[in-house]
Amino acid sequence: MTRAAAGSGGAGRIAVVTGGAGFLGSRVALALDQAGWRVRLLVHRSATHPVLAGTRLELVRGDMRDAAALSRLVQDAAVVVHAAGLVKARSRVQFMRVNRDGTRMLAEAVARHQPQARFILVSSLAARAPHLSGYAASKRMGEAAAVAELGSGGCLVLRPGVIYGPWDQAGLALLRLASGRFAPLVRPEPRIAMLHVADAAACVAALAAGGPAAGMFELCDERADGYRWSELLRRIGSALGRSPHPVPAPDLLIRAAGATSEAWGMLRHRPPLFGTGKAREILHRDWSSDPALHLPSALWTPRIPLDDGLAELVAWWRDMSRHASLMKSVSP
Repeated sequence: MTRAAAGSGGAGRIAVVTGGAGFLGSRVALALDQAGWRVRLLVHRSATHPVLAGTRLELVRGDMRDAAALSRLVQDAAVVVHAAGLVKARSRVQFMRVNRDGTRMLAEAVARHQPQARFILVSSLAARAPHLSGYAASKRMGEAAAVAELGSGGCLVLRPGVIYGPWDQAGLALLRLASGRFAPLVRPEPRIAMLHVADAAACVAALAAGGPAAGMFELCDERADGYRWSELLRRIGSALGRSPHPVPAPDLLIRAAGATSEAWGMLRHRPPLFGTGKAREILHRDWSSDPALHLPSALWTPRIPLDDGLAELVAWWRDMSRHASLMKSVSP
């Protein structure tokens, strides 16, 4: 099947993707390319994500603070997908600078130069609870900024649950959590909605081709009620061929661990993925997804069950580990 025949949605039109060098953005770009779109990425440098190897792309150099680059980026675009964002930062200010202010600048560029383009903002379920962390607050304010620039009828907001899959560096923390003999168990157990990255990308590609042009929708896999913490540990352990023993971890211990990780990150001048904000997010008990906010099943439905997705993630991790070991063994 040729690229032009791969899907009817793109038909050679331009689809812009921010965050195309990242975990989710690269899969979105791939899905759009496979659907026949001409994909244009905003990049800091010419290198692209490994999953996009061999894919024909248009690259615009710049970042989310570069108004001139953003105007070039959206020129003649039929769809603009904003998938870029910080998931870890050294301060609330850094989160806001990218997740709020960067979103505003992109939406402003679309409103000024390409107002007829469909604008899809990939946010997060964390935006439901902006009081929990700088990340959650910045995602919520990014949504508000986009709507302020484009109007309520010109912005489509997607709030996915936890996105996981191959090339997810943050997801490796989940694997490490369940790879030992013991694993921490939070009680009462949170319920966590999950979504495989390929399903998330397929959803964006479907919405690029049609469906609602505005509104806010939540995304997850077949389990809208989410997974209990103990169930996630068991399923991840099974994918790894292990059976970690859950050990109750009081909220105070989780908060202390977050504070310690954050302090250590500050000393090393590296933003930690797990800090005080992330600890509060973990201790929030309801990250399930509201079926009333789901897309019509005729437009998109998730296809990858959690166990299959975890098996793929583990296989990728082991392959990367073997490759790293091989490269180390032959290096001078």
